[in-house]
Amino acid sequence: MNIALLTSEIAVLVLGLLIIIFDVLIPRQETHRSLGYIAACGVLAILVHSMTQYGAAATVYQGLFVVDNLALFFKQLFLAATFLTLLFSVEYVEKWIQNSGEFYALLLFALLGMMVMASANDLITMFIGMELMAIVFYALVGFELRSKKSSEAGMKYLMLGAASSAIMLYGMSWVYGFTGSLVLSQIAVKATASPAMLLGMGLMLAGLCFKLSIVPFHMWAPDVYEGAPTPITAMLAMGSKAAAFAVLIRVFLIAFSDLQEYWATIVSLLAAASMIVGIVVAIWQTNIKRMLAYSSIAQAGYILSGLLAGNVAGVKGMLFYAVLYMFATAGAFAVSTAVKNHNGSDEIEGFSGLAQKSPLLAVVMTISLLSMAGLPPMAGFVGKLYLFTAIADKGYLWLVILGFVMSMISVYYYMLVVKTMYSKARDQQEFVVRGSLQVVAVISLLASLFIGIYPGPLAKLANFAAQALW
Repeated sequence: MNIALLTSEIAVLVLGLLIIIFDVLIPRQETHRSLGYIAACGVLAILVHSMTQYGAAATVYQGLFVVDNLALFFKQLFLAATFLTLLFSVEYVEKWIQNSGEFYALLLFALLGMMVMASANDLITMFIGMELMAIVFYALVGFELRSKKSSEAGMKYLMLGAASSAIMLYGMSWVYGFTGSLVLSQIAVKATASPAMLLGMGLMLAGLCFKLSIVPFHMWAPDVYEGAPTPITAMLAMGSKAAAFAVLIRVFLIAFSDLQEYWATIVSLLAAASMIVGIVVAIWQTNIKRMLAYSSIAQAGYILSGLLAGNVAGVKGMLFYAVLYMFATAGAFAVSTAVKNHNGSDEIEGFSGLAQKSPLLAVVMTISLLSMAGLPPMAGFVGKLYLFTAIADKGYLWLVILGFVMSMISVYYYMLVVKTMYSKARDQQEFVVRGSLQVVAVISLLASLFIGIYPGPLAKLANFAAQALW
């Protein structure tokens, strides 16, 4: 076995264990900040090292764990999302979380689960990675021990998440029973349109759609997003969704590729329903985290539509959009974290006068929201253009039109937040923002603008990664 192929995963595991050890050794009054910065520096080092690993695909454990360009692309996305989350969570953890060492270590173990999911080449490895990620998030969602909402969100996520895992595992058993294999490439050889196979495929799709908060499997997202600590809400939106898409792409474009005529119609309806419900219901939200939860449902619908293309262009659009959504989400939740630290509120009204107190954060929030809406010259416009072009070529023009209309409607509720930020301040309390949070805000701002104006480098990398499937 070539252990060098697992260096990123091993490094994340070791880093998580070191955080636990340092939590015991470092004096309690210094623990909150130092552990966060140690974890962030470690993740950044792993991310930089991973840049050198692009190349020919290789496998570990007799082909059950694949290290190809697609897996590497997703792992870098997870590492970047975790790095940004760690940076803007330092002050939040210091103020709202009691056990900072456990918090940072668990976040790293969730990252490990995502990385395993990206390289999974069989159903069991995929399920192990997904449950490692999910079980950690069950704990992290309810980690704000002094908050009743956090405890409630943790219980809801645990119960519904366990149910979705059971449904997906039951679907895997049907697929295994019919094909006699758990390896994706071998399933593809033996898959036919039998009732047993279609049932297994449908149950697996339902389980994955829960992780993606796709309508009608989205019922957990608003409450969990609202109750969870803000950095964890950000990771659920950025990392957990991307990891589920990594699995979805491999399973449906490798194992179930010959059954596309059976799942394409269902996927198109799920994507359309997510766009409509996510955007329409978001209009009436007064809590910023609930609003972003419904927004994430719509964004997942946009990304899911790329699967319908079933080719390099479609996967490229999904990868490209996942990256720009990560930066926009990081910016939005970094600003939300700063506001929560300032006034203790997640309500949109709490953003009033932000432009006067912190012009930088107001600009970052504005750019992040407009990027999600898909307005030029922000990155979201280019991302939707890639997705819509790919599916339009496959005859899904109706979905393109729907996506365009929903994008225009979404501008309305995003602008409500912008209007609040540029209204008169309701208090004159000084707004203090730590340096690490400002770093995340600036990175998000520059990335959203740079990718929108000059998408070439990221588009080429996404295309290069997408070709690993064919």
